[in-house]
Amino acid sequence: MKKTGGDVDEFIAAVTPAKRQRDAAAMVQLMRDVTGREPELWGTIIGFGSCHYRYPTGTEGDAPIAGFAPRRQATTVYLLRTDAHAERLAQLGPHDTGVGCLYIKDLEAVDTAVLRDIVAEDYRKVMEGDTGPATLTVTD
Repeated sequence: MKKTGGDVDEFIAAVTPAKRQRDAAAMVQLMRDVTGREPELWGTIIGFGSCHYRYPTGTEGDAPIAGFAPRRQATTVYLLRTDAHAERLAQLGPHDTGVGCLYIKDLEAVDTAVLRDIVAEDYRKVMEGDTGPATLTVTD
C-alpha cells in the first residue's frame, strides 16, 4: 500500500452517505488526537503515520500506523487484531468485526471514549513494537 497524496478534506467532502461523511470527519479528529499525526490518504484509507511490516512468511509492505476507511456500508477502523480488544469491544456499542477490522455503521451510536481507548492501545503497541507475528518498523 502506498500514500496517494490526495487532499483528505476533499476526499471526505465526497464521501456518501452523509452519515459516513460526518463520521469520517469525527474519526479524523479522534485519530489526530490519539496519534498526534496528521491524516494522509492511502488510496481510500485515511492513515496516520506509516510503518513497514514483515511477516515470518516473508510478506511485507507499507501501511498506516493507524487508519480507517469511510466505506458506504460502514466506517472500517483498521486494528492489529480485534480479539485483543474483546473486553472493550463488549462496551463499545453496535459494531461488527473481522480479524483486524472494526466496522461501525454509526459513530454516534457507539461510545467514542471506548473507541478512543481501542485506537490508542493499538497505536501504543505499534510504537512499542508489540505487534505479534509481524515485525513493524515505524517509518514516519
